[in-house]
Amino acid sequence: MAEQPAADGRRRVPKRRREREPAGRRTNRFLVSYNDSELAIVTEAATRDNQALASWVSATALSVAKEKVIPVSVDARDVLVELIQARNQVSRIGNNVNQIAKALNADGTATEAQLKATMDAIVKAIQRMDEATLQVMRERQPRS
Repeated sequence: MAEQPAADGRRRVPKRRREREPAGRRTNRFLVSYNDSELAIVTEAATRDNQALASWVSATALSVAKEKVIPVSVDARDVLVELIQARNQVSRIGNNVNQIAKALNADGTATEAQLKATMDAIVKAIQRMDEATLQVMRERQPRS
């Protein structure tokens, strides 16, 4: 069956289908209900992953149930991004500290301004990491 071009002339990428289960055909079905905004969110996620909607819902639910994936809220995702950025900043600061230590060990040419700027950056990075960590701890839900 030939793939029909989309309205803009480009070929559509077919949606990926879920692999067949080795244990046989899935015969147990149930109804899942969404309001309009929830359906839009789920449909967008399935489209992003290039999957049919039912396939995406099934695969995602199984991944969560098997604890392969832990659901994360958008807010928590933002906090994780902040933690990653803070970690990268601390890594850069560590490089600066190493360069200052090398200069001090070589001929003592590190200035007080360099030391102060590095210490200020360290304090700010640690504060950002502390705030993000506290936010993650607040949002963390105990598993039963």
